Amino acid sequence: MLLEQKAALVTGGSRGIGRAISVEFAKNGADVAFFYAGNEDAARAAESEITALGRRCLALRCDVSDEAAVKEASAKVLEAFGKLDILVNNAGVVRDGLVLSMKEADYDAVLDTNLKGAFHLIRQFYSPMMKKRSGRILNITSVSGLAGNAGQANYAAAKAGLIGLTKSVAKELAARGITCNAVAPGFIETDMTAALPEKTREAAVGAIPMKRMGAPEEVAALCVFLASDAASYITGEVIRVDGGLCM
Repeated sequence: MLLEQKAALVTGGSRGIGRAISVEFAKNGADVAFFYAGNEDAARAAESEITALGRRCLALRCDVSDEAAVKEASAKVLEAFGKLDILVNNAGVVRDGLVLSMKEADYDAVLDTNLKGAFHLIRQFYSPMMKKRSGRILNITSVSGLAGNAGQANYAAAKAGLIGLTKSVAKELAARGITCNAVAPGFIETDMTAALPEKTREAAVGAIPMKRMGAPEEVAALCVFLASDAASYITGEVIRVDGGLCM
């Protein structure tokens, strides 16, 4: 198992891509903590799935845009596991709209969760990882952060910001044996894409060279590799999982 004896934290880990990452980490031997925003049923289901794999699991409700809440929840993770080897910043929200009509509050909400939330988490585990001279940080960005997307200026800006954050953190921590990489999914089968109108969904699939949406587990498989010792010489990279959409 690639992640045996590792301790991981995944934000937004109760549903979609985050849940798939949490479960795949557990399948590969890691104990897993995850933060969730508020869906208790989804959190309990994810927790049960992980513990059924024989791994320890800690599910914590936490608003990653709230620095004080992140500090408190992160301390609980370190108390429970005694360390953190892997941090995955996956928590995200959408508040779509054209720039002309987008409310400032919707712009701020997306930046605060999707970008500043990752900053808060990295700050909490920066020193602990430095002290043990090892660690893996994965930031889940998006192809929207690479190519932009009409009606998603806030989301694309946040995801592009994550790429800059990734590269900066990678340069700061490389000498301590800590890697920081970004994973950029394209259209993945989640609750978010399931809500798309049928015509929008058909157009999206038509634009993908592989002519299908991806599965959350396909994103999670890459995350397992990047979080493992096998990826110890890979840092500052942005790797797409998009069926060729942005090649």
